[in-house]
Amino acid sequence: MKYTVITGASSGIGYETALAFAARGKNLIIAARRTEELEHLKSNVLSMYPDLDVIVFTVDLSITSNAHDFYESLKNYEIETWINNAGFGNFASVGEQNLYKIETMLHLNIEALTVLSSLYVRDYANVEGTQLINISSGGGYTIVADAVTYCASKFYVSAFTEGLAQELKNKGQAMQAKVLAPAATETEFAKRSMDLEEFEYEGAMPKYHTAKEMAGFLISLYDSEKVVGIVDGETYDFHLKDPIYPYVSRQKN
Repeated sequence: MKYTVITGASSGIGYETALAFAARGKNLIIAARRTEELEHLKSNVLSMYPDLDVIVFTVDLSITSNAHDFYESLKNYEIETWINNAGFGNFASVGEQNLYKIETMLHLNIEALTVLSSLYVRDYANVEGTQLINISSGGGYTIVADAVTYCASKFYVSAFTEGLAQELKNKGQAMQAKVLAPAATETEFAKRSMDLEEFEYEGAMPKYHTAKEMAGFLISLYDSEKVVGIVDGETYDFHLKDPIYPYVSRQKN
């Protein structure tokens, strides 16, 4: 039995992505910090697709050792697709940002993603049909004012994933690595980024996508042979692209 792993599945893009993969008949391993929301997602999936297996893991991946332990706990499952969606943002100038929050963000956005990606590649790079999809941001290709550190973390995600995709291809390995770069999406992202109790996208944002729409874009990326799925920050059109960053192959003597 094969599984799709989705981190950050308790809400937003992760939640809707779980529903989208369930609609494809994929068994799920869903992970996040909030057990109640994960159990709600599991119930929702099973109410529509009772033959699927849905496994819940409560884990705080901002603690790097938890990322190692989480992966190790999945050794008995065959993982077809791994989606690193867990992450959060921050809006503040560099000189005024809350460093505790920033440290946590970097642990989650960069360290956990790198650990989980590396372990998955180590075990599955040569397994036909496997995919690793990392969630970056439009801010992983454009620096946004008052979100410099967040964007830098997502530049890392984009560069790491594009470089990994090139590496896998150059080695002739079966796994595909891909990166999704959303623009503004109606999720809990804005609330956590700005430390707000509530945030209404309607009226506050001139353009945005719903989490369900973004999950649909992710499925389009999953189905394609392209490496990057990116939302145009001006038109909000979605595009599938080859790697965007320059890549220099190491010359062998």
